[in-house]
Amino acid sequence: MPVTGGATAAVGLAAADGDGPPLDVPRVPAREAAERELSKPMYGEDERNLLLRAMDAFFEWIGKLFDTASGAAPGGWLGIVVITVVVVGLVGALWWRLGTPRRVSTAADSLFDEGPRTAADHRAAADRNAAAGRWNQAVQERMRAVVRSLEERTLLDPRPGRTADEAAAEAGRALPALADGLRAAAREFDDVTYGGRTADRRAYQRLKDLDAAVERARPQWSGASRGAAQ
Repeated sequence: MPVTGGATAAVGLAAADGDGPPLDVPRVPAREAAERELSKPMYGEDERNLLLRAMDAFFEWIGKLFDTASGAAPGGWLGIVVITVVVVGLVGALWWRLGTPRRVSTAADSLFDEGPRTAADHRAAADRNAAAGRWNQAVQERMRAVVRSLEERTLLDPRPGRTADEAAAEAGRALPALADGLRAAAREFDDVTYGGRTADRRAYQRLKDLDAAVERARPQWSGASRGAAQ
């Protein structure tokens, strides 16, 4: 009917001019989407709670801005568009700064990060890295060669997910004379792999000497240590 159409048009104009009821901006779905994302297992429990509180505060602030913009002069859609551009820019900056969350591997500190290779393979890789001056990689490969050699000699049982510290502790029971050197080698491996330290030629030479000593050593099993290794 003409009257109804005119009334509808009048209401639309009033809302656009800021004289009518505030514009309804669909910010609730955005909040729900963020909460669903933060509920994924890739986020820690404490981190998720903190992020949820931060997101609630953020969306509450956004809601107040939209409510203010819808009734302010010049107000209307112009204010909404300006604030939307600002918000999108802020979200983009945060995403660029924080990056996409990555899943944390349950075996993040595992000694071996690839498929099974022989001790000789790891030694060859270590020597290639040392020749190129890549001391961190050379130290890592030489430590892997030490542990793989112990597994090949059945002084350690092959076990996926074993850490350098665990290997050193277990091997030290079979080779007590080398226990200190094995622990030091495990610390060196952890420092360059997880601690952000930089190895050098001397560090690699220590690992190389330990590798040779482990090859020459003969196990000295006690009853307790043999039972623990088995």
